[in-house]
Amino acid sequence: MLQATIADQLEKVRIRVQQAEKKANRPANSVQLVAVAKTKPTADIEAAYAAGQRSFGENYVQEGVDKVQALQHLSDIEWHFIGQLQSNKTREVAEHFHWVQSLHRLRIATRLNNQRPAHLPPLQVLIQLNIDEEPNKAGISLAELPEFAKAVQALPKLQLRGLMLIPKANPSAAEQAHTLQLCQTAFEELQQQIDRVDTLSLGMSNDLEAAIAHGSTMVRVGTDIFGPRS
Repeated sequence: MLQATIADQLEKVRIRVQQAEKKANRPANSVQLVAVAKTKPTADIEAAYAAGQRSFGENYVQEGVDKVQALQHLSDIEWHFIGQLQSNKTREVAEHFHWVQSLHRLRIATRLNNQRPAHLPPLQVLIQLNIDEEPNKAGISLAELPEFAKAVQALPKLQLRGLMLIPKANPSAAEQAHTLQLCQTAFEELQQQIDRVDTLSLGMSNDLEAAIAHGSTMVRVGTDIFGPRS
């Protein structure tokens, strides 16, 4: 996509976030925007960077690592891994990313902890929930959250920052509100239990307004910035 177009699209998303913050009586700049650039070339990321974007999300390990390495000269980019992670790929993520948003297996958490290089700060992690218990979607149930969060908190090279959710596609308004409310409540309860929990990653291109109304502090937007995936 042309650089000017990416800058324009990015500005439109920023305005949507600002308007949603205001409508929900949230402080200005209380919601972080992560630009999801999976399948997009590094030139698109550089265009968004030139327009002021600093946080980027990747879904695929090798593609993400290649981009991290290709864009090392942009040293203040914050890289978020938001896809599903297999055991044989944990080292690359532990070595190259700042955040993992999709944590839902203790084995993966342990491997990330053990493989995080000593010279790097702790890896910032979010626990992925599957509130709707969709069989084809990753994430833990609400019932599993307390025990899992406690186990992750005990890993010294990981810093538990909060929760991530990918809601059901095309829900009814009632379904959407119910799921988002459950997620918000779980997040607020976790905040009471664990220091440094401050991040609720909730909301994408099609539902970021509803997510912000339910306490999201981080939205993950790809299509509305970079266009449809090829």
